[in-house]
Amino acid sequence: MWQQIRSNQTRSIILVIGMGVLLALLGYFLGLYFFDSGMFGLFMALIIWGIMSLVGYFQGDNILLAVSRAKKIAPDDLPRLYNVVEEMKIASGLDKMPDIYIMDDPALNAFATGRNTKKATVTVTSGLLQKLNRDELQGVVGHEMAHVRNRDVLLMAMCAVLLGTIVVLAWYASRFLIFGGMGRTRRSSSSGGSGGQIIILAVAIILMILAPIFAQLIYLALSRRREYLADASSALYTRYPEGLASALEKLAASTDELKSANKATAPMYIINPFRKKGMSADDLTSTHPPISERIRILRAMSGASYEDYSTAYQQVLHTDKAFIPAAAVASAGTVSLRAAQPETTEKLEEVQRVRETTNALWNANKYRTITCACGTKLRLPPSYKLSEIKCPHCGRINPV
Repeated sequence: MWQQIRSNQTRSIILVIGMGVLLALLGYFLGLYFFDSGMFGLFMALIIWGIMSLVGYFQGDNILLAVSRAKKIAPDDLPRLYNVVEEMKIASGLDKMPDIYIMDDPALNAFATGRNTKKATVTVTSGLLQKLNRDELQGVVGHEMAHVRNRDVLLMAMCAVLLGTIVVLAWYASRFLIFGGMGRTRRSSSSGGSGGQIIILAVAIILMILAPIFAQLIYLALSRRREYLADASSALYTRYPEGLASALEKLAASTDELKSANKATAPMYIINPFRKKGMSADDLTSTHPPISERIRILRAMSGASYEDYSTAYQQVLHTDKAFIPAAAVASAGTVSLRAAQPETTEKLEEVQRVRETTNALWNANKYRTITCACGTKLRLPPSYKLSEIKCPHCGRINPV
């Protein structure tokens, strides 16, 4: 499997360099237009690229978590989720337990990030925790742990930061051209240098339009093949491909759009977080392979090994091209499927999941709990400053 991971890493590095080249071209022509020095613009673009690459490497995970408004939870806050992550940590062979975060959002989604396997995080939404049973949650967490083990998360975080930089620079440059650049062109025209300035202006405008688009396409190219590999790894870790397949069905049928997602962070999630209001995400393909295709591959697996996934991949996509190299398949060996875990009544279990998730969110947001003598639990936000509170049920005054 390491051959496949190294191959992915090599392609990813090339694509990251490609994003840097786009940023350099944008800087060169903007420098040529605004400062009459393309080298100055190129120099500034490379400095920005270097700074943002360092930011992406050392702080990319923290930026993504902050943008997503995710809250870190302790093991006691959500024992079910913690146990599942611990199981997948052992199955994937990671040497350190990832930190666990939760997002207060009804959408069903999840993502992983981190600089390396020793500094990784797994983030899930409250909606996902409430709707998925244990097998399904295991499949999703296994998918995200695969991204950590396959070294996807660092490059994805860096690409998110670099893409955001290109988009922001292009936006500000367009405003400078609109409000200040045209005056410069008119002054150059009166002094006889209009021909060259107009050409430079045209090239700069074209780059400002195309650079964010090309950067987005480069970024998306990082995501699609990795999703297949993470699905295959999840099936191997859980030995139950149906768990992830069933989870993907629920995620695709959900009509809630993730509020905190943006174009730069979208490929980080297990499915595309964008959709039209009130519509499901069955086959949104802008950032991920078609969900129905991923589900069919998982359900076509006769076992839980990489070989089984590769065979199912070829059958579903009607291709002779092997998805995973033969050497990687041989090294992983054969893995048989396991039976589904026994579940309690689905409706009763979902009520319990909702209660657990709500309590975890209160704890993550540092709510205080006051238990009244009548048994009512009162939740107080951190902003509550009064020294007492009245129970809405029995009318007692409780000290805070």
